[in-house]
Amino acid sequence: MSFHIQNVEIGGKEPFFLLGPCTLENEDFAWEMARSIKEICTKLGVQFIFKASYDKANRTSVKSFRGPGIEEGCRILAEIGKELQVPVVTDVHTEEQAEYAAQYVDLLQVPAFLSRQSDLLEACAKTGRPVNVKKGQFLAPWDCKNICEKMLAFGCEKFMLCERGTSFGYNNLIVDMRGLYWMKQFGYPVVFDATHSVQRPGGLGGATGGDRELAPVLANAAMAVGIDGIFMEVHKDPDHATSDGPNQVYLSDLENIITNQLTIRKAYEQLREIPVH
Repeated sequence: MSFHIQNVEIGGKEPFFLLGPCTLENEDFAWEMARSIKEICTKLGVQFIFKASYDKANRTSVKSFRGPGIEEGCRILAEIGKELQVPVVTDVHTEEQAEYAAQYVDLLQVPAFLSRQSDLLEACAKTGRPVNVKKGQFLAPWDCKNICEKMLAFGCEKFMLCERGTSFGYNNLIVDMRGLYWMKQFGYPVVFDATHSVQRPGGLGGATGGDRELAPVLANAAMAVGIDGIFMEVHKDPDHATSDGPNQVYLSDLENIITNQLTIRKAYEQLREIPVH
């Protein structure tokens, strides 16, 4: 199953990338990040969708920064998408948000903790926009079959599944790379979220921690099993990010990270041509 979001092919031979900061910290920052990421992706010849959230509703602390809100955030994303000619994606948390955001963005994203919320999935499906559904940290890979069946029942065939790690004890996640293979067996594109997979949820007490240096390592492994796309949050100064700083990768490292992943993907494609008995 493959489809297009503007000029980006989802589920085709070439991998695609969902890249951007965790939150829309401010408008100037969003434009700077979008332009910088597009420049890198254009240079490397890769397909990308710009990602940023107008509201991080699932924050550890009530004091945490959440974002500019849906109206301001969607306006910024729509303007970035139009001027830079790139698709844009953001999270939605309620049925009303799905209907509103669909007027401005090209791809709707269902957060992991909401992946079983049938009303939200149905609302996203009814917008006619493609949907990226993140697998809940509490779900097994084969549980995604139920997500697929729901999306089809709600009239949406343009959707993808996203692996973002599985809860492993307290304040920790683990990634089972076998899950990427199993999720692919349902016949729909699968994305690997490299940065949220290295989170340590609530690990800093009042905030989420993370192991940023492991995000490229896991992304490389996902490329080696033929994943359709890589989701990666990127920041020019993640140590001072307003959200998820410990697991966002440095913008200055992005070109090398993607270059390594493309090298691995090329090797994977070559190996697929070798018969295995």
